[in-house]
Amino acid sequence: MRIANTSIPTEKRLVIALTYVHGVGPTRSKLLCKKAKIDESIRIKDLSTEQEQKLRDTLTGFGFTLESDLRRERSLDIKRLQDIGSYRGFRHRKRLPVRGQKTKTNCRTRKGRAVAIAGKKKATK
Repeated sequence: MRIANTSIPTEKRLVIALTYVHGVGPTRSKLLCKKAKIDESIRIKDLSTEQEQKLRDTLTGFGFTLESDLRRERSLDIKRLQDIGSYRGFRHRKRLPVRGQKTKTNCRTRKGRAVAIAGKKKATK
């Protein structure tokens, strides 16, 4: 099944499967099920075609930005921060943590693998 250009796993429960759509988390997923009047514990493979359509209509008529629109919006927000020369934009540009985390020992995910410094040798006794 596809919703908002995203393939949704058929074996998972409806509440969990809806979170595969970018921009829909657990809270919004429960809200969507409630609004569409579909039991959230039902599996995706057990949905009827009219329930699927009702779910799609509810998702599009909900007024949330989803998938590619949301990704584009976020990238434009980051680009705006970089263009105005803010501190956060500078941190994004240098691929460093943006929200005040320490960088001496952590942040390997953001910075990438540790690279050895050429010419630095260990002290010999």
